[in-house]
Amino acid sequence: MSHSRAYVYQLFDAQDGGRGLERVFDGVILGLVLLNGAAVVLGSVKSLSTAYRPFFVGLEIVSVYAFTIEYGLRVWSSVEDRRFRDPVRGRLRFMCTPMALIDLLAILPFYLSLAGVDLRILRLLRLFRLLKVARYVRALDVIGQVVRRKRPELLVTTGLIGLLLVLVSSLMYYVESAAQPDKFGSIPETMWWGVATLTTVGYGDVYPITVAGKVLSSVIAVLGLGLFALPTGILAAGFSEQLAQQHRSAETLPYCPHCGHKL
Repeated sequence: MSHSRAYVYQLFDAQDGGRGLERVFDGVILGLVLLNGAAVVLGSVKSLSTAYRPFFVGLEIVSVYAFTIEYGLRVWSSVEDRRFRDPVRGRLRFMCTPMALIDLLAILPFYLSLAGVDLRILRLLRLFRLLKVARYVRALDVIGQVVRRKRPELLVTTGLIGLLLVLVSSLMYYVESAAQPDKFGSIPETMWWGVATLTTVGYGDVYPITVAGKVLSSVIAVLGLGLFALPTGILAAGFSEQLAQQHRSAETLPYCPHCGHKL
């Protein structure tokens, strides 16, 4: 039993890139995930939803069965990970991990609908299946590593952006509220204009009409250009560092004496 469980755990382990049957399994699950995402999108078109209803229903049933078996096997084999060694509490801890919760949300809408729960939100929850892609695309793991590495810098930048948003919204409220009480009626209402201006989106539904307001808006738009470039620079530096580290790690891997390939 332990050998079978270890094999199943290895089959689900996407960290090593996979070989043989592991690659086939990853490809099948990834294909089902992408098909489900396309089905959710195309199913919102009434003509397609009616014409291809048997296909959509069949895909849903096959996917739910496949994802349910996958989820059950992941929970069963999770004790092979030393973090979840305890047969009961370890599996419960595994079921509370983010990716395990995503796996659960991927199948939960189907079973809730069988129980008679008919909510529009259940259809939306099917989109959680797209998040399963994170298990099988290693590039997404690199993104996660970069975000974790640069988390302090990103948190500081996010806090600075939030502080600036409150500041500029407060200033614009006091400048424009008398002239446009319907659009700048309070600081929270003015924050919608602040977000559109700092991000340089400029929807045009709310804009200043006073001279002071226009001058202030121009200054804030220029500040927004520089401020929102900070997270981009931080992430770019993080990607460069992460890729350089992976390259150095790959160069230090030993070579197989028989085939000459890196182990």
